[in-house]
Amino acid sequence: MTTHSRVLNINIPANAKWTHNGVTVAGGHGKGDATNQLNRPLGLFVDDDQTVLIADHLNHRVMQWKNGDTTNGQVVAGGKGKGNGLHQLFHPTDVLIDKETDSLIICDCGNRRVVRWSRRSGTTQGEILIDNINCYGL
Repeated sequence: MTTHSRVLNINIPANAKWTHNGVTVAGGHGKGDATNQLNRPLGLFVDDDQTVLIADHLNHRVMQWKNGDTTNGQVVAGGKGKGNGLHQLFHPTDVLIDKETDSLIICDCGNRRVVRWSRRSGTTQGEILIDNINCYGL
């Protein structure tokens, strides 16, 4: 694997002011467990189609927002309460997409494991890839 690093030399004046022009693309409706809310969001992944995935730590789920749909997200992994079943997550901390298998790879911190969930419709549980590991990020 080849990695390339580039250092940019940007001169920001000491009296510079930030312009507030951000757009909320996920959550934004206070803390909670509805599909338009998050509770301690941690890991964030944005794919090539601008789909946003978020490890929703205290809701024990992974949420997805498709590009342009900022109203409600979709639970794509977990969301069945905290636990150690293959259909559950316990304090997920990170998520990414494995394009080769069209799956989510999730750091399931509270269960000390890394799991894979298929992105195919109808998927109700994941499979353990690595067990008994302290996992905080991928």
